[in-house]
Amino acid sequence: MHGHAHHAHGHAHGHAHGHGHGHAAAGGRHDVAFATGIALNSAFVAVEFGYGIASHSTALVADAIHNLGDVAGLALAWFAAWLARRAPGPRFTYGLRSSTILAALANAVMLLLACGGLALEALQKLMTPSSVAGATVMVVALVGVGVNAVTALFFLRDRRHDLNLNAAFMHMLADALISLGVAVSGYLILRTGWVWLDPLVSFAIMTVVLLSTWRLLRDSALLSLHAVPAHLSSAPVARFLEAQQGVSGVHDLHIWALSTTEVALTAHLVMPLGHPGDDFLDELAHALRDEYAIHHATFQVETGVAGHACTLLEGAGRH
Repeated sequence: MHGHAHHAHGHAHGHAHGHGHGHAAAGGRHDVAFATGIALNSAFVAVEFGYGIASHSTALVADAIHNLGDVAGLALAWFAAWLARRAPGPRFTYGLRSSTILAALANAVMLLLACGGLALEALQKLMTPSSVAGATVMVVALVGVGVNAVTALFFLRDRRHDLNLNAAFMHMLADALISLGVAVSGYLILRTGWVWLDPLVSFAIMTVVLLSTWRLLRDSALLSLHAVPAHLSSAPVARFLEAQQGVSGVHDLHIWALSTTEVALTAHLVMPLGHPGDDFLDELAHALRDEYAIHHATFQVETGVAGHACTLLEGAGRH
């Protein structure tokens, strides 16, 4: 972490940010996870689609189509993770970190679209039922459970700290549940001959996936709108800043996500005794990172002699 301070137009501006030292290793581990997951699922999609056609199973074909969408989702998440590691430049001064947020949002939308397609296929099959090779459906679906569960495990460790990886995990977990449901329907059809179970299970699967997708869609949409990340609240951070020695007030506090793993903050600190020095800014940025996982903090120090409200808030109320 390092800090900068300079004077301009009577104001003092402080800037400090921290860089993690495990990103390269994590990125390499995730590259292997993404590549392996895409390879496994691509191979399974081809097998599942072929057996779905041969066994006349709408659930199996729908699951294969859904898996194909998830292969695209994994590729999108991987590409976004790669973009996020690119260095900032003169045009993208924060780099391309926010691409991970867009990828998570796109993955949520893709899951919803897949649910819509699954519902249409199931409805058509329910209206015009046909024979289903239950044994084939069960065996292929169980293979799918294994493939998707293994892929999901690749992202289990870091999913709570990265919405983009959580999106990949949710895709694979949803696929494992779908494949499990298809396997159960294949077994029941084999035992009872009730072919209407095939589309009925599809509807049940769709409901589970919709419920699991809602949170991902909500969180990624909020982050794309620069909302304060869910694990943070502006009020405690403001009180923390106000409690610092020499700070009499805080205004124009902004907290938003740079990516699915990094958070930024800007704030005006009113310090009547003047600029406290670079060490103070460095220590404050370190404290924000340790206490609130805020990785990139920028401060403007003011003495309170004149107002310096952010122009974004003019006519829109202060916060």
